[in-house]
This record gives sequence, C-alpha cells and structure tokens, in this order.
Amino acid sequence: MAKKGWIAEFKEFALKGNIIDVAIGMVIGVAFSAIINSLVNDIIMPLVGIIIGKVDFTSLSISVGSAEVMYGSFIQACVNFFLIALTIFLCIKGVNQVRRRWEKEKTAAAETPAPAEDIALLTEIRDLLKKEK
Repeated sequence: MAKKGWIAEFKEFALKGNIIDVAIGMVIGVAFSAIINSLVNDIIMPLVGIIIGKVDFTSLSISVGSAEVMYGSFIQACVNFFLIALTIFLCIKGVNQVRRRWEKEKTAAAETPAPAEDIALLTEIRDLLKKEK
C-alpha cells in the first residue's frame, strides 16, 4: 500500500461528507446565533429592563491593588447566557411541538384503514335509503 502525502490525506479528510455537513452547520449556527443575540439584546433585554429597572451589571467592579476586577461583566455574561439559552429552548420547544403535531397528523392519516368491503357496501346502502326518504 502506497503512502499518501499529507496534502492528499487532508484533501480526503476535508472533502468527506461529514466535514461538509459540519461546515454547513457552523455557518447556519453563526447565522442563528446572530438572530438569537438580536432577539435577546434588542427585544428581551429591553423588556427585562422595563420589568426590573434598567440594570446593567457591566459597570460593577472592585479594585484589588492596582488591578480592577470586572465581576459585573461576568454577571452580565451569565444573565445573557441564561436568556439566550432560555430563548433557544423556547424556540426549539415550539419547533418540536409543530413537528410532533405534523407527525401525528401524518401518521393518523396513514393509519386510518379503509373500511372492509362489506362495511363500505352497507354504508352505501344506508346512504341510498336515506336519500329515498
């Protein structure tokens, strides 16, 4: 078996379907991240600010010697993470509910058996008798 050069190995690795799928997922993830960040920063955070007052933790800090510890930025990052995680959870929950409803309707339509021939014939006779009355 001949040894492959590292360029040939990299080309084989990079062009595998899984790598392309991961790259596409990353691009979509970045775009989705921008949407979620905008939702949190432009819609949810102003509403939270109205409810609890315009609280901005980023200015909170403490001086230790000549260093300034910006613990407020960490608190703000935690709050943002919580809100982003909650927003993503709610979005996924909504998508899953729609998907389950669609799957349920799809399987219900597929599982509805056609009536047996004798029952279909009896139903037709009944309908004809109803028409005569």
